[in-house]
Order: sequence, then C-alpha cells, then structure tokens
Amino acid sequence: MHMTVAHRIGKYEVTRKLGAGATSTVYLARDPFAARDVAVKIVAHDALDDALAGSALQKLFLTEAALAGKLSHPHIVEIYDAVVEDDVAYIVMEYVPGGTLRQYARSDRLLELPDVVEIMYKCTRALDFALRLGLIHRDIKPDNILVSSGTDVKVSDFGSAAMLNATRTVTDNIGTPAYMSPEQHLNEPLSCQTDIYALGVVMFQLLTGRLPFQAANIAGLAHHILHETPPPPSRLRRGIPEAVDRIVLRALQRHCADRYQAWQEFSDDLASVAASGVPLPRERVLDTEKFDALRGLAFFAPFGDVDLWEVLRFSNWRTAKAGEVILKEGAPGDACYVLVSGTADVTRNGRLLSTLRAGECFGEMAYLGTQNVRHADVVAQSELRLLCVPVAALQSASELCRLRFDRAFLNVLVERLDRANVRLAGA
Repeated sequence: MHMTVAHRIGKYEVTRKLGAGATSTVYLARDPFAARDVAVKIVAHDALDDALAGSALQKLFLTEAALAGKLSHPHIVEIYDAVVEDDVAYIVMEYVPGGTLRQYARSDRLLELPDVVEIMYKCTRALDFALRLGLIHRDIKPDNILVSSGTDVKVSDFGSAAMLNATRTVTDNIGTPAYMSPEQHLNEPLSCQTDIYALGVVMFQLLTGRLPFQAANIAGLAHHILHETPPPPSRLRRGIPEAVDRIVLRALQRHCADRYQAWQEFSDDLASVAASGVPLPRERVLDTEKFDALRGLAFFAPFGDVDLWEVLRFSNWRTAKAGEVILKEGAPGDACYVLVSGTADVTRNGRLLSTLRAGECFGEMAYLGTQNVRHADVVAQSELRLLCVPVAALQSASELCRLRFDRAFLNVLVERLDRANVRLAGA
C-alpha cells in the first residue's frame, strides 16, 4: 500500500493524529466516498511480527476487524472497515469527538449524579446488546467509553472481546488490573458478570473521582479486589443517595452469585433511580427514564433497543395537566402521540368516544392518512406524559424503525375495528 501518514491512509484523507499507544496509532481522517469523518487505528506490522506479543496482538486485531458492520448500536462505536496490507494493518471506525470518560474520572471534574446514572444506563444497554450477539468486552474502563456529546456515550475497543460460544475457555489474562473482576485476576472462566464488575468500577470512579481499591502495585491491588469490600461511594462524596450506593456495591460484589446476574437487572436498578420520586437531584427528564418507560409500553413491545433509542432521538417528551387540550377537532396536525402515563378522553362534537390509557396512541392519521386535520378532541383527564412523534421526523427515520411504527399502527387500527364491531353487534 502506498501510504503517507501525513496525508492519506488508503482512501482516507488524514486530518491529524488523535493518539498513540505502544502498538497502534489513531488518526482522524476523512472518508471522501461516504463524506464523513472517521477514526483510523493503525497497527504496525513490526508489532504484529513481534515474537513475544505479536500473536496476542494479532488476535485482538482480528477480533475487532471481524466485528465490522455487526455491532450497530447507538451506544457502541461502529467499525466500518478493516484492511490488512503488506506494510500495515488498520481498522476504520466511527469518529467520536468528545474524548473519553477518563476526563470525568477525577475529583476536580466530577459529573452531576443524574449524568452518571444516565451514562451508566446507556452503557448497560450497549453491553447487553453485545452480549445478545455472544460478546463480552473484557476491558471496560473509562478510556474505552467515548463521549459523543452530553451524556451520549459509545463503548469502544471490542478488540479484547470474547465469544461466549467459543470452544476454548474465556480467560487469556486480558484486562486492565484496576477494573478486572476477581475471577479475571484468578484467570477463571468469565461471563458477562466480569463486564458488570468493571462497569461498577467505572461508576464508582465517576461518582467519587477515585478507584474503589488503590495499591502501590498490581499484586497489592489484586489482594484488595480478592479479599476486601469497597466503601460506599457516599462515604467519599456527599449527596449520593443510598439507592446509588446499593447499585455500585452490588456490581462490585466479589462473588458472582452476589453480583448482578444479568445486564437487565443492572439497567432496571439504574432506571428506578432515574424515575420520578427517587432522591436524585435533576433538572430534566433523563433519557434513562424515557427509554425505560417506552420499553414497558405495549405499543413499543416489537421495538428493539436500537429502534427505541432512534425513536427518542427524533421525538419530543411532553407533559400535560388535567383538562389540557392535546388535539383539537378540525385543527391541522403534523404529529402523532403515544400516551406514556395518565389518561385522556377522546371526544367528537362533545360526545365521548373513548378513554386512552398508557401505551395507547392517537393522532396517527396525521402519518397514515392523506389529510392533516384532526377528527376529534383529545383532552387530558389526568396529569400525563406523552411522546410526541413529528410526522416529518418519522418519515425520515430508518426503514426498519418506520416498519415498526407501521405495524404498531396497523395493530392499533385492527383492535379499534374489532371493538367497534363488538359494539355494533351488541347494539
């Protein structure tokens, strides 16, 4: 391959160097064909050919390269391409501009508690998605969680990942000592619980600015991890609720039987903390609460995690007080709605047609129909929460997401027709 790093890597136009390690260098580059910025990680062949470390490094490279196009999730760094040529091997990845979580794992730059919960929730959903494909990461740490913007993060560097259905036992001594679970330090067979432990360490660090265990050397660190109990984060930072302490300490349990058994359990506890009424200071409705609320609605039952995150990106979250008119008969409409909580009355010419409850949709004819005029009033019967889906945004959504909505709306229309037939039969 003809390559001048200062200008081009294959077809990619290099902008600048983002970082370098012992065996690889990462560059910001431009993909002229896809018209997007990318991160290109180059692994030098002399490192791959090294007698001592070359075999392990080659495995890491091939593992990450094999994931190209497979880990498509809004909170996982996407791998676009992998190339091996005579003098160089490189992986082309999604470029994430905000740096890593390492910048917030220090006492002078701590994030607000709601932001930590939000970030951890998104990580649990991403790692659960990876697990469903049979992958455990094995090297979760702040450096491998990239920041898109705000609390939007992406888990990166799946080169250390292992397939749970592999024929060999998943060990290999891969990981970063401070974030390694007890079973990793003992070189025992691993499960998703080793990633759960590592994410617990990351959460502890984001909350307090320090690691749960500290030592002068790896042997001392391993001894603490294997034999001691970490302090609750609230002992190191005021204002952390007991519920948050419980989540962190459960993720950091020494024995797998006492730790979270699955990512869903971890996610559910984080969502409970994010929900209204829990003593967590905040100024907005967290994405965590929104996502968890949608996931529990019958309307969104056919939607996968990736679909739901997309829905949240192009939709608006609204609240309404009792008596508030959501839709007005005869008024133009450019959005459809899903009732998240509360109840609402549907009336036409002052006559009650039905009462809507959580999980039901309304206003869908603005998307399905040819006329953008409302055919009924919808009035909040109680205080309620709504997901407002702009028609234009839905029409621009991914094909799969639109298909999910089409089927969900069709199911709603069939159910309404069935109810109408029952009423007519009884008339």
